Amino acid sequence: MSETEDADGTEASGEVVTTAHGSGGGQMRSLIGDLVLSRFEDAGDVGLHDLDDGAVLPVDDDQSLVVTTDSHVVKPPVFPGGDIGRLAVAGTVNDLAVMGATEPLALSCSLVVEEGVEMDFLDTVLASARATCEEAGCSVVTGDTKVMGSGDVDRLVVNTTGVGLVPRGHHVADAGLSPGDAIVVSGTLGDHGIALLSEREGFDFEGDLESDVAPVNDLVAAALDAGEVTAMKDPTRGGFATSINEMVGKADVGAEIDERSVPVADSVAAAGEVLGIEPFDVANEGKVVFGVAPEDAEDVLAALQDQPLGADAAIVGEATADHPGRVVLDTGLGRRYLTEPEGEQLPRIC
Repeated sequence: MSETEDADGTEASGEVVTTAHGSGGGQMRSLIGDLVLSRFEDAGDVGLHDLDDGAVLPVDDDQSLVVTTDSHVVKPPVFPGGDIGRLAVAGTVNDLAVMGATEPLALSCSLVVEEGVEMDFLDTVLASARATCEEAGCSVVTGDTKVMGSGDVDRLVVNTTGVGLVPRGHHVADAGLSPGDAIVVSGTLGDHGIALLSEREGFDFEGDLESDVAPVNDLVAAALDAGEVTAMKDPTRGGFATSINEMVGKADVGAEIDERSVPVADSVAAAGEVLGIEPFDVANEGKVVFGVAPEDAEDVLAALQDQPLGADAAIVGEATADHPGRVVLDTGLGRRYLTEPEGEQLPRIC
């Protein structure tokens, strides 16, 4: 074996994985595309190669199963507005919901725990996970626990997998935008990422900086009942900027976003300016980006605003036939492309 060969005899590239490959942007998609998708075949109505929030697998002529999984690491694991237990359950429930499965059947929960972690901490996290399950109307039905040596894992990793059902053909993919569709967001953006960064770095900003982490399945159900939702995505890693760019890219349409219409809490905007962080670029854990048929936009907006988690919902723009794959942000002073963030985002928040 030469110095440039791996143990299996293949030529070694010398490249290594960096934290930027887990940021949710282009580098992560490149990693997944090069190493994962090429090794597994696609399956179902929505499969692995669609890179959506979950897979949609036909069960019979009437129903399809929605499956999603995610691993959660966050520093600090207990933060203003939530903790890693709530984050793990809400994240999986939300991935099911934005595929149209708003009544989750069941979740699994696997824990990878570092030796030396306090029992009281685990008790707090699991109590929070249970309370969030009750809030979302689901249960954890299976799981696994591993304990690693000191330094082998950063305190706690939580993996959750969820399953739900949708009427066959009625799932909602993130690739469904058409020109003219309204772009609707369910509330203020950037709360989770800015709150986490402020807590981690020890900044004491005035105002209430709290994560928005919450299960949104009831919110999504209200939107689906009110009108035709053509596309959905929860703007987690990479925030709104990444989500809307992925949605227009998959649909081969453009989007025009009015920055002045996008809800951002004053405290988040102020903290983001001090930290040099754009609220559009950081994770949200209790928000949804919708594409809505134009004739139903006002009805869906009203339904969202009637929900406790949707009080700040807003129509922020529309999909267009112009500049396919690009998002134009109208700032009120000019227009520019809204691009997705690239590279490492700190702190790691989901």
